[in-house]
Amino acid sequence: MAMNDSVNILNSAYLAVEYIDSFLPDNPLQQPFKNAWNYMLDNYTKFQIATWGSLIVHEVSYFLLCVPGFIFQFIPYMQKYKIQQDKPETWEKQWKCFKTLLFNHFFIQLPLICGTYYFTEYFNIPYGWEEMPRWYILVAQCFGCAVIEDAWHYFLHRLLHHKRIYKYIHKVHHEFVSPFGMQAEYAHPLETLILGTGFFIGIVVFCNHVVLLWAWVICRLMETIDVHSGYDVPLNPLHLVPFYAGARFHDFHHMNFIGNYASTFTWWDRLFGTDSQFIAYQEKEKKKQCITKKKAN
Repeated sequence: MAMNDSVNILNSAYLAVEYIDSFLPDNPLQQPFKNAWNYMLDNYTKFQIATWGSLIVHEVSYFLLCVPGFIFQFIPYMQKYKIQQDKPETWEKQWKCFKTLLFNHFFIQLPLICGTYYFTEYFNIPYGWEEMPRWYILVAQCFGCAVIEDAWHYFLHRLLHHKRIYKYIHKVHHEFVSPFGMQAEYAHPLETLILGTGFFIGIVVFCNHVVLLWAWVICRLMETIDVHSGYDVPLNPLHLVPFYAGARFHDFHHMNFIGNYASTFTWWDRLFGTDSQFIAYQEKEKKKQCITKKKAN
C-alpha cells in the first residue's frame, strides 16, 4: 500500500512539473545544443564520445569552476568572505596542488573513464538525441545521485579518519588546513578510488542516457569545488538546495579534522551527532560577534 502511494505521489509530481514546463518559453539554446549533439554523434564513435568526451567535460568543468575562487584571492573586497582569513593561499601550495591533480586526473581517473564506453554498452545506455531525458528528469536524477554519493561519502570518509588508517591515506587531502577550490580533488590515489566509487553508484541506479554522466559530473564538481573554495559568498545559488552543507560546513572539517564528514548534505552528521563541534563553534562565533557589536556601539 505504501509503495503504491509513493508511486502515485511521484507520478503526480511528474505530471505537475510536465504541466508547468508546457507553459515555459522554448529554450533558445535547445536547437544549437541539438545541432551540436547530432554533429558529435555523426562524426565520432561511441567510444570516443564516452571516453574523450567524458575526459573533456571533467577537465574543462573542473578548472573553469575553480577560476572564480582563484580570482577571489586577488580581490581585496572578496577577502571579507574568506572563512579562514588568517590563512591566505600561497603560490607554492597551489602549484603543488595543480601537479598532484594532473597526476590523479590522467593516471588514476582517466583509466576509469576509459571504462565508460563498456559501461554504457553493458547497460544498453543510449546516446541519441531522441532518447535524451527532459531537463527536470535530469535535475531529479542528479539530485538522486547526490543523495546516494553523500551517504557513501559520509561513512567511507568517516572510516578514513580512523586513527589506524588516517595517516596512510586521507592525511594527504588534509595537508591544506585552509582549503581552496582547486584542492577539491587533491587526494591520495587510494582515496580517489575509495570515495570516488560513490560517484558511480548513482549512475548505475539512474542512468538512462549518457548525458546524465556528464550532467552529474558537472553537478558533483560544482558542489565539491564550492565547499572547498574557502569562501562563503552571499547569494550562492547552491544554498537554495535543501540541507546543502556549503563552504563553512566543510571548511570547519579541514580546520578541525573531526566531524562534518558528509560531502553535500547535513543530515547524516546531524543524525549521528558528528556536527556537534561545528554547532558549538558557530554559537561561540555568534557570541563573539555580539560582544564586538556591543563594544562598537
